[in-house]
Amino acid sequence: MVTQEQKQSISGVRTYLPIEDYGIIGDLHTVALVGKNGSIDWYCVPAFDAPSVFGALLDAEKGGYFQIEPRDTSGESRKQLYLPDTNILVTRFLTETGVGEVTDFMPIQQATSPTDRHGILRAVHVVTGSLSFEMTCRPAFNYARDSHTVEPVEHGVVFRSPNLMLGLFSTVPLQADGQGGARASFTLGEDEWAYFSLRSAEAPAVTTPEQAAVEFQKVLADTKDYWRNWLKQCRYQGRWREVVYRSALALKLLTYAPTGAVVAAATTSLPEGIGGERNWDYRFTWLRDAGLTLQSLSMLGFEHEADAFTDWVLARFLQLKPDQPIQPMFTIRGETELPEILLDHLDGYRQSRPVRIGNGAAKQ
Repeated sequence: MVTQEQKQSISGVRTYLPIEDYGIIGDLHTVALVGKNGSIDWYCVPAFDAPSVFGALLDAEKGGYFQIEPRDTSGESRKQLYLPDTNILVTRFLTETGVGEVTDFMPIQQATSPTDRHGILRAVHVVTGSLSFEMTCRPAFNYARDSHTVEPVEHGVVFRSPNLMLGLFSTVPLQADGQGGARASFTLGEDEWAYFSLRSAEAPAVTTPEQAAVEFQKVLADTKDYWRNWLKQCRYQGRWREVVYRSALALKLLTYAPTGAVVAAATTSLPEGIGGERNWDYRFTWLRDAGLTLQSLSMLGFEHEADAFTDWVLARFLQLKPDQPIQPMFTIRGETELPEILLDHLDGYRQSRPVRIGNGAAKQ
């Protein structure tokens, strides 16, 4: 059933979901967190440690979000699941008028160097009955520190900030909401679809609904194939296969393809205790923690990840000066400076302040 947090979100008052109510998608450069309420509340682009575009996880009102959910929630229940053996997430809404799903994924970026070509694809599908949906996309660039404009374009809008531009394109009409975002209201009948594409490009991602459907299904199939082919390397064949596969897929999402580094977490400033101050930025690579992660993947048969991380660690040793101790953590690019900054304008997850970016533990 709909939780109190979800009811408040539906009523227009933004609030905080339990952490366990989030699924994760990613492209091996960065990730996004998607709540059971259909809201993307965490997304940093173009890399794990880049500034957030959607950060409602750390400030429900100011942080920014991208939400798709049914308008009528009478008798509603919600659940999330992944397509088998993939990191493609499905959020399912069961209501009195029908059953709808939002499928979310990020096309895989296998580039061996950093890239700005990232995107999130979202498909809304009514399985049975009829549902009316509300879509709100309200970015807040650079941890809600940068202003931006909203420019209507064919099939969508462009959000333009001083340092980043994102385009949102859709098969349903979008309108600027006067609050720095875009909105859409639409109704789908049984087996009807709507598509949304958020990406770092101005060119329209869709032209007609038919072409959008073909493109979405092609990229979806390519993404399925990537994850399933990757899992074929796994040597584990025991009784816990499903759990082991899901764990391996989650660990793989934390790897940074250009360097082989592994982040300790995809987020910053989630508290050890609600309301506490022990809120750290873990979007960096700790040698010990990453080593344990890669040991697990190597034992399962994922040798490429282990080799890439070994090369990354070796490069860190080679950059040391004589008699210089190696520090416990680095950025995903191997940088040694991780200055810690407090973002006092953000409330923190459930008012757990301060929000931090960077990590002073690098010099411990």
